[in-house]
Amino acid sequence: MTVPTDRASLDRFDVWAPHAKAVTVRVEGVDHPMVAATTLPAGTLRGPARRGQGWWTLPDGADVPAGTVRYGYVLTKVFDEGTPDERTQVSDVLPDPRSRRQPQGVHDLSCTFDPAEHAWGDGAWTGRALAGSVVYELHVGTFTPEGTLDSAIERLDHLVELGVDLVELLPVNGFNGEHNWGYDGVLWYTVDESYGGPAAYQRFVDACHQRGLGVVQDVVYNHLGPSGNYLPLFADYFKPGASSWGDLINLDGWGSDGVREHILDNVEMWLRDYHVDGFRLDAVHALQDHRAVHILEEIAERVERVAAETGKPLFTIAESDLNDPRMITPVHENGLGMTGQWLDDFHHAAHVALTGETQGYYADFGSLSSLDKVVREAFYHNGTMSAFRGRHHGRPVDKRRQRTWQFVTCIQNHDQVGNRAAGDRISAGLDADRLVLGAVLLLTQPFTPMLFMGEEWGASTPWQFFTAHPEPELGEAVARGRKAEFASMGWDESTVPDPQAPSTFENSKLDWSEADRGDHARVLAAYRELIALRRSVPELTDPRFATIRTAHDDDARWFVLHRAAEPGSDHGIAVLLNFGTAPVRVPFPGTAGAEVLFRSGEVSLSAGDDGGALAQLPAHGAAVVRC
Repeated sequence: MTVPTDRASLDRFDVWAPHAKAVTVRVEGVDHPMVAATTLPAGTLRGPARRGQGWWTLPDGADVPAGTVRYGYVLTKVFDEGTPDERTQVSDVLPDPRSRRQPQGVHDLSCTFDPAEHAWGDGAWTGRALAGSVVYELHVGTFTPEGTLDSAIERLDHLVELGVDLVELLPVNGFNGEHNWGYDGVLWYTVDESYGGPAAYQRFVDACHQRGLGVVQDVVYNHLGPSGNYLPLFADYFKPGASSWGDLINLDGWGSDGVREHILDNVEMWLRDYHVDGFRLDAVHALQDHRAVHILEEIAERVERVAAETGKPLFTIAESDLNDPRMITPVHENGLGMTGQWLDDFHHAAHVALTGETQGYYADFGSLSSLDKVVREAFYHNGTMSAFRGRHHGRPVDKRRQRTWQFVTCIQNHDQVGNRAAGDRISAGLDADRLVLGAVLLLTQPFTPMLFMGEEWGASTPWQFFTAHPEPELGEAVARGRKAEFASMGWDESTVPDPQAPSTFENSKLDWSEADRGDHARVLAAYRELIALRRSVPELTDPRFATIRTAHDDDARWFVLHRAAEPGSDHGIAVLLNFGTAPVRVPFPGTAGAEVLFRSGEVSLSAGDDGGALAQLPAHGAAVVRC
């Protein structure tokens, strides 16, 4: 018998199963009884097994093979112990809740993975802060025809030439089926094999860093997918109640300490083993946590701790619809400590201005005055009445404490495209002039801009809601649920594609061949020019709310955003936008001889009768002018 001398080779099978009477780990077909962590001498255990009761580990002397192995757990539970009704239940072989690899899917055996085997080449990478950045959101499975992390590496030079700073990946953890948006994940520690697995993920991050691109990982801690979720068999990962997406995660009930550690250790794994630079935290308003210290605070502090140790500006971005500035208030100021948050109000106001759609939640944003307010105040609903919600909503931003870059904005993202009935992008209904107009708005506004993959060339491909649930009844239930969701938006149910149809997934893949053709090439050139302009003109990334002034005319459909060099100054940058279908003359601070830094369409400047400056803009035209 060969007895491993390295305790870590045994600890890699440690598992948290506090309600089990006995735990056996089956490694390469051989069963190995485990022992409760608390029965071992103090100081014997490494890693998570030291954290408290409920952990199981292999005893010294266990003869388990080294290297890469397949394994799973058999749990023995006793119910009504010590009574005449006592019964014993032995589980099937279960995958590891912290599995790093699932080569044969989420229902099968787990596979060990040693992250230290990757030879990192990003030693010169010093990180990229959220402030001043441009974010690019992509879904690995539809970004390229192959749908893998390795094939995505081949397109990174396009992103470098585009000028973006941060690549945000939709969730990559293990899900059931061949393809998925990623929000049905059930094993948070894995990288799905369809994308190439964890080694491919390391190669992708390494390749990004070597090109000067940071990586943001979208993580989902508010729910798990409907198939392949074995966590409840191990511990109390859930509590009574449900959100729109599934059972509530147990963040504050009996046994929740271990659940929180499951999340916090996952955060640290991405930072240390995969070198990610930041997180997008999905739907944090669905994290029901009544503890004195919220789980978001603990996540923020864990990220801050690793940042201090590594010397990199690591960060968190929350998706929240609460319109509460406490989300991005530091923990030491009694906030939740997120670095930034998504600002859906900007998307809604911009979408209505560009498309004219006012159904559903767009109803609150039917006037250019909503865009005007969002640009100045961040939250449109900051204690105001929301007609869509039927109540007052939000709280004002403290513009002396919060910074503009803390709000991540977009004119398209995976939610706002994929959750339309047909998954149609705005490019399906807008011509090149209006797509460029949207680009000017997005890339000159005060907040952190985010692009959705393909937006930069006005991609003609849709991005639809797709699933591949192997269970037919689950697939049918999802399809029915999708159609019911769209009733409030007034969309035609007949346009809703079947999420389970392979064509729905295939149709959502980008067509890279169109990027350099016709109007697509014009839109792409505009995005490149505008991102370069944002980087070279300091006023466009000024973090102060006090330097922002706006003006608009709802009847003539023009909008002016002034980014002053200093608060109260007329010097700076004027962004002139015509959302109307007729040419307009737009007043702006400056002179007729002002320098035009960017123009879309035939733009001319002249002096007004009052001595001020006027810009003549064509229909759906735009200009960026140095005042």
